Amino acid sequence: MATESISDRREHVRSIGVTAVAALLGVGAAIASMLIIGDPAAAADPAQAADEYATDIRALLIVIAVIAIQFPLLKASRIYHEDEFGIKHYLFITFMTFSFWFVTWGVLLTSRAIA
Repeated sequence: MATESISDRREHVRSIGVTAVAALLGVGAAIASMLIIGDPAAAADPAQAADEYATDIRALLIVIAVIAIQFPLLKASRIYHEDEFGIKHYLFITFMTFSFWFVTWGVLLTSRAIA
């Protein structure tokens, strides 16, 4: 019984850590996207600039790079053993990072948060 509770606690702490890293890197990718592409509020027509920035491929490349960087980092940190890191983990990390990037970047594009 004691071994199961220690294992369950380790699983819980590991899942919180992986989720937090994916979320923070997603928010960081959104901020990097905004800083690299530019602030639509600084343009002559902010609404039109936000539409143009939303379709810029560089922002998508930034989030793809951030997602790709996470996998070697997680493997190097030895959070997962070799046999534990499967397709479910790849999909979860990709989804969490992309979701946080998408929402944060959308908020940054529609508000004048970075000026």
